[in-house]
Amino acid sequence: MKMIKYSETDATAKGSRMERLIARDVYTDRIRGFIDKEPIKIITGVRRSGKSGILGLVREEVMKSADEGHIISINFEDSEFDDIVSYKELNRYVAGRMEDGGRYYLFLDEIQDVRHWEKAVNSLRLKNTDIYVTGSNSRLLSGEMATLLAGRYVSFEVGTLSFEEFVRFREGSGLSGEPGRYRYGLLDDYIRTGGFPMLSTVGFTEEQARQVVSDIQSSIVLKDVVSRYKVKNAPLLRKIVSFIYDNVGSFVSIRKIADHLKSNGGGGDFDTVSRYVGYLEDAYAIKRVGKYDIRGRRLLDCNDKFYLADHSLLYAVRDMKRANIPGILENIVHNDLVRRGYTVYAGSIGTKEVDFVAERINSGEKVYVQVCMEYGSAETMDREFSSLEAVRDHYPKYVVTTDTYWQENRNGVMGIHLNDFLLKKSL
Repeated sequence: MKMIKYSETDATAKGSRMERLIARDVYTDRIRGFIDKEPIKIITGVRRSGKSGILGLVREEVMKSADEGHIISINFEDSEFDDIVSYKELNRYVAGRMEDGGRYYLFLDEIQDVRHWEKAVNSLRLKNTDIYVTGSNSRLLSGEMATLLAGRYVSFEVGTLSFEEFVRFREGSGLSGEPGRYRYGLLDDYIRTGGFPMLSTVGFTEEQARQVVSDIQSSIVLKDVVSRYKVKNAPLLRKIVSFIYDNVGSFVSIRKIADHLKSNGGGGDFDTVSRYVGYLEDAYAIKRVGKYDIRGRRLLDCNDKFYLADHSLLYAVRDMKRANIPGILENIVHNDLVRRGYTVYAGSIGTKEVDFVAERINSGEKVYVQVCMEYGSAETMDREFSSLEAVRDHYPKYVVTTDTYWQENRNGVMGIHLNDFLLKKSL
């Protein structure tokens, strides 16, 4: 286990403050190979997922071979940089800090509110620079930037903490609980608290943690959606959020959302609902999962599933009810598969459904996963296992459960506790 790292934040942004950085190798390992290489490094992800921490870890790596005078860091959420509102001020500021012909490393954090920032970055990349950018909106990678920087950037999407990271953060921060806690105690904490990094470095009560997540949820909706896209019907947006959050892990369609809202007296037309859902996807609040015909090996043009950037966001709009737990568990497994580098689909084989078909496109690896809160009865167990037994190939197949009596393996399908699944080094 790697030790906690302590390093000074950039002198341009509260240099006297100390920032605690805990390693997140799954991301830094991917970025490390691009240090001192031409592509601009774009780090994206939902608000408060830990992008700034990743940027700090990469900055530490760079400082092993570069002097601090050639590192320029700007956090655009810091009021010190309020005057940098467009590409002109950004270009002028950075150019003014470059005092010689040596290589400069630029770390630009939460850049999305700088108008036409991509013009400054496109200009600065022509100098002797190595550039790292973070932002909380997928539109960073579209539109004019795609034209200006096509083929000149690589992107990395950062998620909230996986369970393995959650355990490491808790242990590194002295928050792993009393010795001798029951085996799955930290998993219970993870389910209840969620994976936003700040909740695992400070000893919040459960009530305080819910308030923090509620504030993150509000920031996503108000700053990353309402303000950015000048949403005119904020009440409609909130109703869409509530519907999607209530139906995590269920197949839904834009038409179904629109019809539901209309029947409850607060609807919007199909195009508006579709646009607002797209805004939530752009802000990384939700992720759409298409349906995949396992036998036909093709995506189906039908309803999709939606999962949240972090399962704790559900608690910001709904209490933690038992009825929501199956969707929460699916959400956790979905996000873990994505973190592992899989492209994830919802599977269909005949009349049966498989919660997840996960593929690594480049390597051809594949895994099938069914999520079941608890077996409860022989009928439930048969249903969960039979869906995967119907898939006739050699790839790994798991039924993931929180049931204490999970030791069931049959016909090539492995039953496994959620705790152990999430901590497996490879699937």
